[in-house]
Amino acid sequence: MDSDPLSGKVLLADAWGTYLRFYGPYAGILLVLLALAAIVSASEAAFFSLSTDDRATCRTSDEASERRIMQLLDRPRRLLASLLIFNNLLNLAIVVIVTYLVWELSQIDPTSGWVLAGVTAVVTLTIVLFGEIIPKVYASQNSLSVARKTARLVAVASALFRPLSVLLVSLTNVIDKRIQRRGYKVSMEELNQAVELTSSESTQEERELIRGIVHFSNLTARQVMRSRVDITAFCEDLTFSELMEQINQSGYSRVPVYRESVDHIDGLLYIKDLLPHLDKDDSFAWQSLLRPVFFIPETKKIDDLLQDFQTRRVHMAIVVDEYGGTRGLVTLEDIIEEIFGDINDEFDEEEPIPYQQVDERTIVVEGKTLLVDVCRVLKIDTSYFNEIKGESESLGGLLLELFTRLPETGEEVGYGPFTFKVLSADDKRIQNVQITRQDVTETVGVGR
Repeated sequence: MDSDPLSGKVLLADAWGTYLRFYGPYAGILLVLLALAAIVSASEAAFFSLSTDDRATCRTSDEASERRIMQLLDRPRRLLASLLIFNNLLNLAIVVIVTYLVWELSQIDPTSGWVLAGVTAVVTLTIVLFGEIIPKVYASQNSLSVARKTARLVAVASALFRPLSVLLVSLTNVIDKRIQRRGYKVSMEELNQAVELTSSESTQEERELIRGIVHFSNLTARQVMRSRVDITAFCEDLTFSELMEQINQSGYSRVPVYRESVDHIDGLLYIKDLLPHLDKDDSFAWQSLLRPVFFIPETKKIDDLLQDFQTRRVHMAIVVDEYGGTRGLVTLEDIIEEIFGDINDEFDEEEPIPYQQVDERTIVVEGKTLLVDVCRVLKIDTSYFNEIKGESESLGGLLLELFTRLPETGEEVGYGPFTFKVLSADDKRIQNVQITRQDVTETVGVGR
């Protein structure tokens, strides 16, 4: 017997009517909850992405909504906790309602139980996309406008969830105090790579500045000091006229004064202290104007030394070795130049790095030249020789490390793509060195 098509359509319409009457109100509730979740997420992004100028505007504004924004931001942790509690309750309510509806559907139609996984995926995607990502992206681009429009709702939520938010903030403070905070362990190599990965719009000078800041805390006084042989110092036995003659030749504003040898520095002479006494004769005891000397070990970090300079209000320190002998001299200018590069005033003469360019791959450099300057001439990273140089800071010291002895004239040694040939040397030091950059296939001697 054929079924009646009309009765089938009536039954289908009755079923849809039943579904709509049962599920319609829940669908409306879900949309409202989703909209509220989106507003709360947008509020969170808006409040915590306000710029300094926006906050200044709100702080001095006469509008109630903007004043309310600053009142809420005065307690940022409590505000964040309230918004997170509100948002999570809304999302939880959405999940509970959807789960209940799916369960009811499975009771009405047992064959529909398989849709549970699909509904879960759809609900999760909907909450993340429409309740989190889209609102936060929009709010971060229109932070002040969104914050104004949602300030009243956020204030109500903050008051409503205040007991819970206060509890959460208190627990967070306790955890912060009890848990040992560990800093990020980042190697110097990783920091250097980060510098190299900076925007292509950055200039070489900007990258050098960042690199100087990165390496600053690892440098010691020994690495930045002016060596003993380059120190300008006065003997305390000089007469006043002899002293003035040497001052005119030196051009320095502060000069160490020694007794017998540079290993026995008694004080620092500030040239400005001599100005009231320029008319004195040789009987004038200029030694009475000496100021105390600040002695430091050669292993002292220059970031600590900079703080000492600021605390002591001095600009110069004498570097001594383990036996108390003078190793060198460090000034405030030497420290600053490690970050900003060479600083020249109107009295400084341009002193180019002393080297001779033989050809495009070969240069001749004095053995006393600092390795930092050698690297600049070779256009390589200033830390290139760190693995092999040991405690040496000059080219001659590097060659002593490579040869493990004092080389003779004509001897060669290689490191990486470079070949070092001793052009002249005596029984005490290496005087001139020829450096040749080899191709990779030509690299000889000690290499990495």
